[in-house]
Amino acid sequence: MRHTLPIAPQFYVTAPQPCPYLDGRMERKLFTALQGDSATKLNNSLSGQGFRRSQNVLYRPSCTDCAACLSARINVADFTPSKSQKRTIKRNAGLTRRATSPWATEEQYDLFRTYLDSRHADGGMADMDVFEFAAMIEETPIRSRVIEYTDTQTRELIGVCLTDVLDDGVSMVYSFYSPDRPRDGLGNYIILDHIEIARAAGLPYVYLGYWVPGSPKMGYKAKFSGLEVYMGGAWQKMRNPDDFEPDQHPLITDPIAEQVANIALPDLSPTKG
Repeated sequence: MRHTLPIAPQFYVTAPQPCPYLDGRMERKLFTALQGDSATKLNNSLSGQGFRRSQNVLYRPSCTDCAACLSARINVADFTPSKSQKRTIKRNAGLTRRATSPWATEEQYDLFRTYLDSRHADGGMADMDVFEFAAMIEETPIRSRVIEYTDTQTRELIGVCLTDVLDDGVSMVYSFYSPDRPRDGLGNYIILDHIEIARAAGLPYVYLGYWVPGSPKMGYKAKFSGLEVYMGGAWQKMRNPDDFEPDQHPLITDPIAEQVANIALPDLSPTKG
């Protein structure tokens, strides 16, 4: 008897755990495996519906009584850099960009550890060892790139971004950078450079992950013009960020079965040769 993987993806829900963005709240995620020949199709489709990739998993917040997390992307055609962002680009003119295959290096890991120890010492990734780091970078069933930024003069590695290439944009899976250049705005610069990467490739969007109103950690994302957020099953242009409230209500989230039923899946039938 031949056993095959089911064509339709199976969705699951994580157990509640403390929210890393809003104090006193619990987070829960809806997720599915990303594997097989249909991985690229599924990733493209679900990324357009607010999902994010982590190695071989696609996930989306599905908290019991909170709907604060909003998937965010920049519409490249609608983006215009602010005066501050233009200064950030100028300050980082001495960096060189290099795109490589998703392969982890010791130099990347050293920078990653320095970044975490300085910026996120108490975060969920603080204990990640070199093998887990390599898995984060290398375990990808889709088209991914590691974008490295080095100092043109010293050749020192300054920043790294793990980036997925989608049909309609680039998705910034995870970025880290040197904490020794606080005035350079490296985190913002990497986003600004990805806007240029998408524009040069003719791709309309840069996917940023989640924006969380009420979370100081996420406030920087709302400063990019052309920002769109995924709400009510559709992408909407960002209005005044101050108008958003991190709503919390026991009826704010649809039942899991209803959420899954409303996910639009691509045709995952095997392609005939």
